[in-house]
Amino acid sequence: MSSDESPNAASSERRDAVREKAQQVKARQSRARLIRRTSLAAVAVAFVAVIAVVVTWTVSSSASKPTMSPAKGVNGGFVVTDVTGSGMVPEVVDPNGAPQGEPTPAPEESEPIPTPTPTEAPAVDIRVYVDYLSTGSRDFQLANMQQLSEWIENGAATLTYYPVAMLTAKSNGTKYSLRAAGAAACVAQNSPEYFFAFNDALLRQQPDVDSDGLSDDELASLALATGVDGPKVVRACIETQSYTSWAKSATEQALKELPDTDGASLTGTPMVLVNGTQYVGKLDDPKEFAQFVLTVASDSYYKATPTPTPTTAP
Repeated sequence: MSSDESPNAASSERRDAVREKAQQVKARQSRARLIRRTSLAAVAVAFVAVIAVVVTWTVSSSASKPTMSPAKGVNGGFVVTDVTGSGMVPEVVDPNGAPQGEPTPAPEESEPIPTPTPTEAPAVDIRVYVDYLSTGSRDFQLANMQQLSEWIENGAATLTYYPVAMLTAKSNGTKYSLRAAGAAACVAQNSPEYFFAFNDALLRQQPDVDSDGLSDDELASLALATGVDGPKVVRACIETQSYTSWAKSATEQALKELPDTDGASLTGTPMVLVNGTQYVGKLDDPKEFAQFVLTVASDSYYKATPTPTPTTAP
């Protein structure tokens, strides 16, 4: 009988061995799946943690670097305090800021420039919203720079420029209009006596629309060529784009509403306001602009001067 049972016993042992081996394989597979799932979960957690760290760092960096605003600006504009160096811009500027070639003098008018204010009248308030890529802004500056300089020196007018960046998208992605406005703010903040000269230089050496425009290094060199005080500070301010965010905010605000107006907003550049009245004449005709200023000044003067009340003689 033992001989009859031995084959069955051997067969049973083999079945048990196969079953045990299958259970071992299944167990190993289960452990492998568990390890894979655990590893994937760990990787996902690590990835989320990295993203959280990056986001936190970005937010904290932004919070630690608030938008810088030039302290010497008023409502987005800069009052011209000096006309030093205006109209004398080097034709070529090397990267170190040294002028090359002969300077280009400002054009001279053949006729004397009229004084825009009547006797004892307050100075005329002239405000110019300027985009340094705007050809109209360039035309106005070149045509009127001399008489504007004369009026400032005579105390006949106050002049405020408002750098804006409406043509930021017109420079092949370099944002020249925005960077130039920020550069003007750098000069106005750190060397205000040369702001008028740099403003004039930016417009005289204006690049073409849809070109790359000047680099930050070239903008800094152009500023230094006007003779600014503290050249290292001015260069660093321009090359680090310290005031480009401010220029963007100032432009957005001007597009919503202009200060000291009855809800007017910036619609194009240049926008020239004389005692709050917009000039809509020819930008390249200094005589027409001078006549407009004289008219506005006279109207303002006589409106401000009360008419004597007639009295009956005794």
